[in-house]
Amino acid sequence: MAKQQSFTDPSFIRRLESLYLIARRVLGGTLQADRKSTRKGTGITFADYSEYNFGDDYRAIDWRVYARTEELVIKLFEMEEDATIYLLLDCSRSMESKFLQARQLAAALGYIGLNCLDRLAIYGMADKLVPLLDPSRGRGAVLPFLRSLEDAETFGNDTDFTACVKSLQARHRKKGMVLVVSDFLFPTGFHKGLQLLQGLKHDVYCLQVHDTADLECSLKGDVELECVESGTRHKVTITPKEAKAYQEAIARWNDELKTECKKRGLDYLFTTNGDNFEDTVTHIIRKGGLAG
Repeated sequence: MAKQQSFTDPSFIRRLESLYLIARRVLGGTLQADRKSTRKGTGITFADYSEYNFGDDYRAIDWRVYARTEELVIKLFEMEEDATIYLLLDCSRSMESKFLQARQLAAALGYIGLNCLDRLAIYGMADKLVPLLDPSRGRGAVLPFLRSLEDAETFGNDTDFTACVKSLQARHRKKGMVLVVSDFLFPTGFHKGLQLLQGLKHDVYCLQVHDTADLECSLKGDVELECVESGTRHKVTITPKEAKAYQEAIARWNDELKTECKKRGLDYLFTTNGDNFEDTVTHIIRKGGLAG
């Protein structure tokens, strides 16, 4: 079982609050670099002019333009909308040894989002998508959000990333920011799922979390291996050659994920369960947020 931690303990919340204060100072109160809508309306950033029509708000008339041209036009502004953050937390059994780290990262990023008045929905991801918290907004949702992470457990069999993305699509039509916290060790790969998320016009951030033990093979000789997700067993003989092949294979897999994200213009960050989650989140903030 993953190490237990109280996510609602005041000392942990103070750590999250410190990260939020850094985000507010550096990012100006948003996890996204640009959240302006293409819709026009009343807002704060000037976008364009439009001919005045009966029924339009007369307070939007630009009288200086009228003085020059004797034409009535109104100002249009870009509308700034609150972001919707879809947090996909890998809860498959392969995450057991790094589940605490993954939930801490999710807690910090979700806490910042809620305090920025973003709309947050969080799902557990394995062989299916499971809601952990209904879409919520504001500081009043912080404790329910943290409790949902505190109570989260690993479940399911082989992780089906593509099926989970399709389930997300069926539940939510509004574009937003999709934050995937996972080791990305999906039996059927990650390419199709990332392609679907990009096709849905989401801003996507892939936060890959590994156990340091995932990156090398310390086993030797004749061993029986069991898949933590499917339960299947295989007897193998591990020599230095096989150990090296494993390390090369996991390195290729991780490099392929990084390359795929770069090719698609998706944000990506690698971390391990040996890293301090606060340092990781601070790095995200310093480099400009989740859509920097």
